[in-house]
Amino acid sequence: MAQQLTFDLPAHPAQGLDDFLVTSSNANAMATIEGWEDWPNRKLVLAGDTGTGKTHLAHVWAGMSGARILPASALPQTKIEDLAGRSVAVEDADQIAGSAEAESALFHLHNLVLAEGGSLLITAGSAPSRWGLSLPDLKSRMEGTTLVKLDPPDDMLLSAVLVKLFHDRQMTVPANLIDYLLPRMERSLAEAAQLVSVLDQAALSEGRALTRTLAARVLDKPPENGA
Repeated sequence: MAQQLTFDLPAHPAQGLDDFLVTSSNANAMATIEGWEDWPNRKLVLAGDTGTGKTHLAHVWAGMSGARILPASALPQTKIEDLAGRSVAVEDADQIAGSAEAESALFHLHNLVLAEGGSLLITAGSAPSRWGLSLPDLKSRMEGTTLVKLDPPDDMLLSAVLVKLFHDRQMTVPANLIDYLLPRMERSLAEAAQLVSVLDQAALSEGRALTRTLAARVLDKPPENGA
């Protein structure tokens, strides 16, 4: 069968409150975000592995608080003083450890936001004590911040996310497909998104509906060139 031309049109997953799927793996984090006005010292560190939902929760919180979201790596190029009086979410703060300029910018932002009555959400892959920060004052402030952890997604969450991602792409999900995929994928929301994208492209390129047989063939396809 001749393959059809396909276009890799990006799917834009919704990241609002109503789109966040709550299960036992993230219920505590969700409750803490919803209760953000009661955070001790108006700040929180949200830690979890890649694909556990940190970015989605940061967007949920930004929708509630009017916060601006910034990647920690962009802080050295950000006019920190322009954020006075605002709440701010800083993503992937652990990735700036060892960068004197970035650490200094986060320290300045931390002090400015809280002094001006704003709130601060920090996301990272692990607890601040594991980041390896070089700036003592920043290290002490981060380690003194309330920490909430996101657990790896459970089967209930992965199942719901897979179904939602397929529906976002207007794909019909066979009844037996989700149970087939769960034991064959990494426990990650990012992996779920990648898997759905790959299956979508395979179905489009062959001009056929998504089936378990198609999924099995895609997942069991051997690497090219022996890679």
